Amino acid sequence: MTAPAATGRPAGGRPVRILLADDQPLLRTGFRMVLGAETDLDIVGEAGDGAEAVDLARRLLPDVVLMDIRMPRMDGVAATRAIVDARLPVRVLILTTFDLDEYVVGALRAGASGFLAKDVPAEDLVAAIRTVAVGEAVVAPRILRRLLDKFALSLPDPDATPPKSLDVLTEREREVLVQMARGLSNAEIAATLSVSETTIKTHVGHVLTKLGLRDRVQAVVLAYESGLVRPGG
Repeated sequence: MTAPAATGRPAGGRPVRILLADDQPLLRTGFRMVLGAETDLDIVGEAGDGAEAVDLARRLLPDVVLMDIRMPRMDGVAATRAIVDARLPVRVLILTTFDLDEYVVGALRAGASGFLAKDVPAEDLVAAIRTVAVGEAVVAPRILRRLLDKFALSLPDPDATPPKSLDVLTEREREVLVQMARGLSNAEIAATLSVSETTIKTHVGHVLTKLGLRDRVQAVVLAYESGLVRPGG
């Protein structure tokens, strides 16, 4: 997994408040055991389906919802969209059983801040939650690239000229977007382009603002959908 390093907490230095949303009680118990061992993480609620997850997100306002993608009543995609559309100060980290879950792209388009496979190592899960909680996004390049390879036939011709929507970017901002799409963190992009990490953070902010995107995960999806980056490349 490639993700920006993030060790901070939400404003005020309080623990990260987490809502678990999964229809399997045994899995929720496992997540609670893993996350409960971390002093800076606090499980504030559990939901057994997507509709309940949306309701609890509204009432509890957790920092992060750990969202299963396949649930009864309302799946993780619809639940994520409802949370994002409500403009709640809540970020969603999607969990999927299979690398090539057909719902993942939909979840990213709905506004999820990232996704992981359920068999991710405990330390990576903890790191991803901390990353999402401080406003960054988690990009799992291996899973994302396999998904985009699967749907490659529906993507634009990668040899075509990028759409005019990307014309608002400077040449350097477009270079940064390409590196983001390859799963590099800000520090890795800075090293690749031989500039400071602070400069890259500024460029990333400009890319998101100019393209009207929520976070870098949506920027990655746009980079592939626009043909700026080749699937599997």
